[in-house]
This record gives sequence, structure tokens and C-alpha cells, in this order.
Amino acid sequence: MIHPYIPHTPEDREAMLSAVGAASADELYRDIPPAAVQKESALPPGLSEWETSRRIEDLAGKNSSARLVCFRGGGVYDHYVPALVDSVVSRSEFYTAYTPYQPEISQGTLQYIFEYQSMIAELTGMDTVNASLYDGATAAAEAMIMAMHAARRPKVLVSGTINPGVRRVLDTYARFHGVVLETVPMKDGVTDGDTLGKMCDGDTAALLVQSPNYFGLIEDTAALAESVHGNKGLFVQIADPLSLALLKSPGEAGADIAVGEAQPLGLSLNYGGPYLGFIGTTKKLMRKLPGRICGQTLDRDGKRAFVLTLQAREQHIRREKATSNICSNQSLCSLSAAVYMATMGKEGLKDAAGQSLRKARYVLKELEKTGKWEAVFPGPFFREFLVRPKNGDKSALEKLDMKLEEEGILGGMAPEGYDSPARLISVTEKRSREEMDRLVKIMGEAL
Repeated sequence: MIHPYIPHTPEDREAMLSAVGAASADELYRDIPPAAVQKESALPPGLSEWETSRRIEDLAGKNSSARLVCFRGGGVYDHYVPALVDSVVSRSEFYTAYTPYQPEISQGTLQYIFEYQSMIAELTGMDTVNASLYDGATAAAEAMIMAMHAARRPKVLVSGTINPGVRRVLDTYARFHGVVLETVPMKDGVTDGDTLGKMCDGDTAALLVQSPNYFGLIEDTAALAESVHGNKGLFVQIADPLSLALLKSPGEAGADIAVGEAQPLGLSLNYGGPYLGFIGTTKKLMRKLPGRICGQTLDRDGKRAFVLTLQAREQHIRREKATSNICSNQSLCSLSAAVYMATMGKEGLKDAAGQSLRKARYVLKELEKTGKWEAVFPGPFFREFLVRPKNGDKSALEKLDMKLEEEGILGGMAPEGYDSPARLISVTEKRSREEMDRLVKIMGEAL
């Protein structure tokens, strides 16, 4: 289809397609499922502004998930976002800000990035944190590349209990950076430490472990860190930042790099983004961090001032010397996290995390009382758990999902890569006793 607003001539397009070895634009985008490609606009021509707004509102109303009580997680979670967060980040000086090309003039931007870095550093127990990444998955991938370069070894071990979506991003990065990725199998839902000991050798640059992991279980991070450190490799923990209000921090467990998805810190679900990746490390590895770091100093009058202390991204230095090619300024998301953490405070974070933990345990116990559901894995978990029907009826689960949606509930998800019939259920501080009891009642009756 020819779009009149694209300035390239047919000859230009043919030349570009030839350069990348594609015969047509359709071949160039062949990885996109055909069902996802819309050839023509769904909007009729010539609508007024009011008619267009009404049309879009009607379309938005079809998103039923926005009206459902959410018990689904798997990487993003329905936590409460205080009204103050949106009130602050929607101010024009923040909402329209872009990359500060003359950074020291942009003291407000640098200050909130500095405050964000400081609070994430305190949560993770890391010496330094950078000025944010796109999301948790790319943060994990950047940590993998960073560890490989720091250790000067080709092999990276990845726990089989990390989120499958994150693993796919790791696979993509590894393919183009010469990383040899090997999977450490799981045992009872957590990383198999015995097998890890056999896989760790002189070629191992790092071990990546998620805790709480994909199934919500808390890993023995200190023991895993000790195992990889015994072979002079680096330990990378993929952490949930809200859980760190209760659990031992990656720094306390011996992590060399801590990464994760900061969406639980004041970012709504937003149908998949934009989200916020964080990455922190020790002072020893600080110069290997991707992106940039904001620092605090004194100006010539002795007043507090903020500066970009490290700018190792390719937009600032030679591409071949850069630690990463991540360039965009997504600091609006990090501002949201900073406002959330400042608003909640230490006790507020503990309360949100504690309620999530206790409510998840309550739902699991009530499901077990029905006699029809059981936990798949033993061991402590944070906010999420995997359950299965005792009768192993897979068809009943499909009917259950439909029944829950009819009753206004977005139930647990079918865990990716797990063959047996089960559901991964997430419970946050937002869920009321009535909502939790209604979920249990429907799940009990469905079997």
C-alpha cells in the first residue's frame, strides 16, 4: 500500500529493500503475524473532532480487562498508584521534558533522576544505579552483556525459573553478542543448586537468577551467589523492587549486579507499557554500567548541584567505546517511581509488600480448603503462587477462565513453558476480602 505522507519514492523503497535483501515490504515484516496486520484504517473518513472522540471512547470500552478485578501477574502487577504520582508527572515541565543535551542547565531533571537512583540503590543494596532502562527484560540483557565484558568470559548461566519473556530477550541479545547461554534446571520450582555447581566452570562469566522467580518463589540467592563466586563469576539478581521492602536485598545476598522491572513502583498496567527497567552494581563495576549516572556536587558558590557524572552511552562517546546504545530518555517513568517511593516511604512500601504477601497466602490457604486445589511447589513465595486442580482436568481450567471473566474477574494465567494444567495467581494489596473470597468460591465450584 502506498502512503502519500511517506516521502520516499518507489525507487527509494526498492533500493532500501534491495540493501537488506528483501523482495517486498511484506517480506520485510514477515515475522508479524498476518492477523495482527491491519491493511486499512478502522476509522471512517471525514469525522469531526467530537465524532472521533466518541468513536475512540466506544472502542476503548471494548477493553474488558480494564473493568475486571485483577488476579493476574506474570511480570506486571496491579498495585495501587497514589493520586500524587500522576499529579506530579503530568506537570508540563516533566511531561514534555526530553534528553538534557546541556544537562547542568536542567537541574530539575537531574535532581529527580538522582533521587530515583538513590532510592533504588537503597532498596537493592547496590553502590550505584543508572538513570533507568526501557524495562526489566532489557535491563537483564544489559546486565548479561555487562557481566560478560567485565569477566571476559563467554558463558552465562541462566536459571530455568526466570520469566520466559525475559529469557527470550536474553536469547536475542546473546545471539548478536557472542554469549553462550546455558540454562540451569529447576528443582521444586527453584534453581537447582547441585546442578549449578556442576555447570559452573572457568568459562562462566555470570549467573542470572530471578527472585522472587517466575512462579513467585523466593530463591536462596546467597547460596547461589556463593556458588558462582567460587568460580570467579558474577552473580546477577533479577529482583522485584517492592519485594525488597521485606526481603534481603541483592547487595546483602552478594549480588554484583541487580536488575528488575520497576513497574510495581507507581506505574499502572497500561496494557503493557511503557515500563521501567533498573540496573545497579558495585563500585568496582560502575564504569561498565550502560546509559548514564547522575551525581551530586557543589557549584562555585558552594550550593548543591547535580551533574551527569558518567555518560557511557553511544550518543555521548564513540560508538565502539560505549557500554550500550540505549539512548532515549525515559526518565518520566523513573520520576513516577521516585514520586511513588517518596510518597509511600519506608513503612508504606513495607505495608504494600506485606499486604500482598499475606493476601496471597490467604487465597492459597482458602483454595486448599476447598479440597480441589493444591500448590504446585513447596517453599516460601512473595505475591504469586502456582496452583493446580487435584483432578488434573485441563478442560475445566478453560471453562474456569471464561466463568471468572463473566463474573468480572481476570483470573490467574496459564504459566508459559509449564505443561501440566495450572494457574499462576497474583494477589496485591488492592484486593479486598470480598474479591478474594469471590475468586475462591468460583474456583472451587468450577471443579
